[in-house]
Amino acid sequence: MTEIVFEPRVIDAKDWATYLFVFSFALIAITRTAFETRFNDFLKILVSDKYIKVYKDPSHLMSGFTILLFVVQNISFAFFIQMALSHFGYVSKTDWLLFIRIFTFFGVFVLSKFLIEKIIATVFNIEEFAEQLNLQKVSYRTFISLLILPLNIYMFYSNNTSNVLLFCIIGIILIINLYSYLVSLKIYQNLLIGKLFYFILYLCALEIAPYYFIYYLITKNLAH
Repeated sequence: MTEIVFEPRVIDAKDWATYLFVFSFALIAITRTAFETRFNDFLKILVSDKYIKVYKDPSHLMSGFTILLFVVQNISFAFFIQMALSHFGYVSKTDWLLFIRIFTFFGVFVLSKFLIEKIIATVFNIEEFAEQLNLQKVSYRTFISLLILPLNIYMFYSNNTSNVLLFCIIGIILIINLYSYLVSLKIYQNLLIGKLFYFILYLCALEIAPYYFIYYLITKNLAH
């Protein structure tokens, strides 16, 4: 009589990432199908301000389009952070528990920052500008996440990611962010007249300080 031996299936350490990458592209495909016109305008955000002008109403911030791509954004940036830390030898890029922690932290950070911005904007009496600026920041940040998603895939499955590629990606992120602020100043300059001082405080308190604080925490913890 033949004895049947059941052996547990060994799941590859990279399987979880493959599922997430497929899930991300599925969300992009769903968004592209459900919001075809808006998605096509969105892809031209770096060469045309049509998307920013057409979808500047704050109600678009909580639309299905924004929410679906916000999930993709979180996944993409969480992967990039983990790939960057892995590249410099601080963590393992196949650690799915670490990914969950980074994903959760990034999502909580973005949402908390959004709520704090709304409170401060109310205090400074620049609610209209802050709401439109938030929508614009979300749009550019989402565009960046779609841009680096394929690069995340390459870095995850490749064993020879170069410093040049990593710093080029960081440079692209910084340049697009700077470009988004220049676009904001151009589009909303009428709203800023007479409130420039508050706007500078707003930028220092919510666009520079939080990221410096996170950088300090990460480098301090990794140093130990």
